[in-house]
Amino acid sequence: MWSILALILSLGSSPMQTAAAPPDVDVELLLAVDVSGSMDMEEARVQRSGYVQALRHPDFINAIEGGFLGRIAIGYFEWAGLVNEASLVGWQVIENAKDADAFASLIEARPIGPRRGTSLSNAILFGTNLIESNAFSGTRRVLDISGDGPNNTGPPVPPARDAALARGIVINGLAIMIRPSFSTGPLDEYYTACVIGGPGSFVLPVHEPEDFAIAIRQKLVLEVSGLTPEPAATPAAAHAAADCMIGERLRPGFLDRIYPELDR
Repeated sequence: MWSILALILSLGSSPMQTAAAPPDVDVELLLAVDVSGSMDMEEARVQRSGYVQALRHPDFINAIEGGFLGRIAIGYFEWAGLVNEASLVGWQVIENAKDADAFASLIEARPIGPRRGTSLSNAILFGTNLIESNAFSGTRRVLDISGDGPNNTGPPVPPARDAALARGIVINGLAIMIRPSFSTGPLDEYYTACVIGGPGSFVLPVHEPEDFAIAIRQKLVLEVSGLTPEPAATPAAAHAAADCMIGERLRPGFLDRIYPELDR
């Protein structure tokens, strides 16, 4: 009997099963990319190119290889009023330039097509679920979310953000301010107050199309390495005063939906 038990135990820890298990990683990094209709096709192309260039850049590869384990898990999806689930590029392990190039190629091959609405909350909820349900074990878990406007549809942002933070997920932001809206205020301040959060969280602004690639690369390097943002970045501790419902308030019929009993 003991010999049979020993055989079962040895099979339970066989090299084949160990090799099949997902590896531990330095960081689980999920890229959530805005493709809302407020971005024209040229901006969407420049943004896509910025991500592809950043993923293939030596600085990004060096940051990965310089980690404690020397590998990360990374995923990608696009969002607007709803998440485009067809855009999902599932979790991949990146250890070297070849891995990074393969992941970038998957993103590069995707069709570009803006969609209606801006729901940061839906993007955060979808991203939280993807991070929670993956099979990896990372020292850090980061949701990297880009956007060119405040939330204007779907649930409010702060509860979605807070739910992600409660699960140990850090949210960083890329505030696209190429065509700033004066009606909603500075987008980077909105992101700081309403979207990002967690230890070391930050938001980087993009003011010109040519800044995309540099800003994305800088953000990915910071996220992979776990470094403190450069002074140009806005730390979460800044606590910028912003109305987290400003996007919803500017939508026609907002007050009617909130207060249907009012007679106007």
